[in-house]
Amino acid sequence: MDKQAEHTLRLEEAIAHLTRVTEDMSAIVARHETEIERLGRRVGMLMQREAEREADAREIPLEDQRPPHY
Repeated sequence: MDKQAEHTLRLEEAIAHLTRVTEDMSAIVARHETEIERLGRRVGMLMQREAEREADAREIPLEDQRPPHY
C-alpha cells in the first residue's frame, strides 16, 4: 500500500470514529434533554404544591417556627 493510500485509510478511520462519537454524544444529549424537561416539570409541580400548602396553612411557616423543645 502506498503512502497516499495509507494516509487516506487513516483519515477514513478517524472520520468513522468521530462520526460514531458524535452520534453517541447526540443520543446522550437527547436523553439529558428529556430528563431535564421531566425534572423541570416535577420541580414546578412541587413548587405549586408547596405554594398551595403555605396558602392553606394559616399559621407560621415551618422554617419560622421554634422547635418543640424550646
